[in-house]
Amino acid sequence: MRARQRSFAAVAAVACMAALDAGGAGFEVRVQSQAGAPIEDVAVVLEPVSGRVPQLKAQVSIEQRDREFVPYLSIVQKGAAVNFPNRDTLKHHVYSFSPAKTFEIKLYAGQPAQPVVFDKAGEVALGCNIHDWMEAHVLVVDSPWFGKTGADGIVRIAQVPAGRYRLRTWHPRQKTAAAAQEVVIGATPARRTELALDVAPREPRHKPPADSGSY
Repeated sequence: MRARQRSFAAVAAVACMAALDAGGAGFEVRVQSQAGAPIEDVAVVLEPVSGRVPQLKAQVSIEQRDREFVPYLSIVQKGAAVNFPNRDTLKHHVYSFSPAKTFEIKLYAGQPAQPVVFDKAGEVALGCNIHDWMEAHVLVVDSPWFGKTGADGIVRIAQVPAGRYRLRTWHPRQKTAAAAQEVVIGATPARRTELALDVAPREPRHKPPADSGSY
């Protein structure tokens, strides 16, 4: 099963100012559908216009649990090491054919010996060669300032230094692409940025009942 990929894109945003504190400003975004419903799992990334970003070494986990990937969407900075622990009692075979990261962890249980290092920016679609309905996505970005929306459609990115940024958003099932919008993080009171995004519903996939087999 090759998980579906979409082009990395941004959604038109309303530029806003955020309050600056001693450690950096907070930046809040709410993403909703054209009908006003909140959208979950939207990646929101702030890229400094200057191009200078700190490199943060981070380890991230994408679990297999109840024959699903958890979480559905992960955002990592380029160079991050990602673990793929299998929390199920059966085996999984994780892979990606995406240009940003092609890899394979063959049939295994428990914790793989080594994490997978995501060393190229871009979109990575994950699948399981044993369980075709399993799907997840990793967005690899250059900037360390990012987050994803929750069930309320809101994401808060903390500790953002003052400056000018390109605000980019992405969702695995977005229908349209838009140009990045420039935002300024400075010393005025923070206010929420509101975005509208057109996202296709997640296609239902058949998930058979679990059995006692090794797979």
